[in-house]
Amino acid sequence: MKASVTEDPEVRWRREVWAGDVPQLTPRAVLAGMAIGGVLCLSNLYVTLKTGWSLGVTLTSCIIAFGLFRALGAIGLVRKDLSVLENNAIGSVASAAAFMTGGGNMAALPALLLLTGARPAGVAMFLWFATIAALGVFAAIPIKRQIINIEQLPFPSAVATAETIRAMHGDAKAGGAARKLFVAALVAGLVTVLRDLRALPFHLPGRFGLPFRLGGHAAADWSLALDGSLVLLGGGALMSMRTAWSLLLGALVTYGLVAPAMVARGVIATVDYKTIVTFTLWPGAALLVASGVLSFAFQWRSASRSLAGLLDVLRRRPATHDDPLADIEAPRWWFPAGFAVLSPIIIFLMARLFGVPWWAGVMAIPLALAMGVIAARVTGETDVTPTKALGPVTQLIYGLALPANVTANVMSANVTGGVGLHAADLLTDLKSGYLLGANPRQQVRAQLFGVAIGAAVVVPAFALLVPSAAALGTPEFPAPAVLVWASVSKALAGGIAGLPHAARVGIAVGAVVGAMLATLEKVVPERALRFVPSPAGLGIAMVMPGSNAIAMFSGAAIAALLRRHRPGFATASLTPIASGLIAGESLTGITIALLRAAGLGV
Repeated sequence: MKASVTEDPEVRWRREVWAGDVPQLTPRAVLAGMAIGGVLCLSNLYVTLKTGWSLGVTLTSCIIAFGLFRALGAIGLVRKDLSVLENNAIGSVASAAAFMTGGGNMAALPALLLLTGARPAGVAMFLWFATIAALGVFAAIPIKRQIINIEQLPFPSAVATAETIRAMHGDAKAGGAARKLFVAALVAGLVTVLRDLRALPFHLPGRFGLPFRLGGHAAADWSLALDGSLVLLGGGALMSMRTAWSLLLGALVTYGLVAPAMVARGVIATVDYKTIVTFTLWPGAALLVASGVLSFAFQWRSASRSLAGLLDVLRRRPATHDDPLADIEAPRWWFPAGFAVLSPIIIFLMARLFGVPWWAGVMAIPLALAMGVIAARVTGETDVTPTKALGPVTQLIYGLALPANVTANVMSANVTGGVGLHAADLLTDLKSGYLLGANPRQQVRAQLFGVAIGAAVVVPAFALLVPSAAALGTPEFPAPAVLVWASVSKALAGGIAGLPHAARVGIAVGAVVGAMLATLEKVVPERALRFVPSPAGLGIAMVMPGSNAIAMFSGAAIAALLRRHRPGFATASLTPIASGLIAGESLTGITIALLRAAGLGV
């Protein structure tokens, strides 16, 4: 009994859980993961420009892979069933690709376009995004064994993914989730065609006005309407109810109270979304920055544990022959080698593309490593990756170091946000693999395949979807995260004192509210936290159309009702149906947008 208590957990894992040297990162798993990941990267790009959120897709990609291989097997194109570990590897490739829109990538590049009109060449941006993401992959290596193998942090999303994969492959009748996803995608695609394709003789309405007026204007003029977007409905269904009702509250306050008051005072000249948001982005950005920075500060224990653990790893001697996992864990030398190769490339690109002084580029590397390690631990402990805090923290640091350089401010934050997100994403995938008995070294390689395809997809797709800065901050692409990044950089570069009086008041109010909410999140008991507005939901609502917030709340409310009254159906069906709605509309919408960009007039 005593021996079992003191037994090395890594020895026990290798004996009881490890699946052995079975194929997992097979050629078909790599190709399927890259294909699914590329498609979901396009979907996430559309969703990010619509809502400011990048959605996790690991579970979605595993469901798609399972259904795809089942279908191919049924028609004789695949002879051998997809294995559990192959599906897990596909999820690793696909998540790395799809998250190329997160970590500040699709906030920083559009913000740069808004602020300067500059758009670096496609090849250069591919290198930029791929190098940052790869650096995040290598940043995860030295802490993986400590937080997953030894401490066994929970990573709740990873546990759910592992359980779902195991359940799908263990049920001979499985496949219902995949069918629901594909049917929902087809329905959403059809609705999008009927709504957006100009060549059709009739169209479904995109929005439905609400039957009341504010300040002599229809509710729809204030962006308060029912949006017909199934992306928003599906995104809301995957969102926590707390975030969703905070979005609704933020929209009602912003467009029902603040905006009419500012119009009456002459601060806002025209009653339309694009004009209103030129004011509301200031309190919204201040709320997000203040809450993000303070929440980050409240995580100081996690931060200190993360950095202390990293220092312990760096001081530790190389693995010896008695290391039970030496042949399957990523070798320790991969971490310094990866940083030695990738860091000079990032520093060079920062200087060449964005005019960042070399010393400021050098400063970004250890800062990114620290942020990546912290983000990974916070994700493991809370299931929330603090990327919305990493960007503002870095923007504040570079605002002090280079106060007049908006480009350096935006793109340096991109480095820390991207490294943090991809480190956390890899460790989440590694947790799923740990539970399934996968080979972690192969999962690291899988992540690098996903990084490459994600960067290759997102750069040209963004260029076609957003041909100029005029496409951003519109009802079609509100890009709320972009507006926040751009406004923070503008304020730090020009000084808050140079802003109009109303904007300064808005910033002060937003900062106070953000600090109060972050503090309440820390001190309120867990059972009462659902009654505290989410600062992320409240802040984002101030820079997205009210119709978007209403639609996302509607999706969350429907999901909550199903969980209460039809729990079995909700457990089995909500994720695939919501994911299908998101994928179907976003991919169809992107196809139509790309055809229009090509001059086909659809």
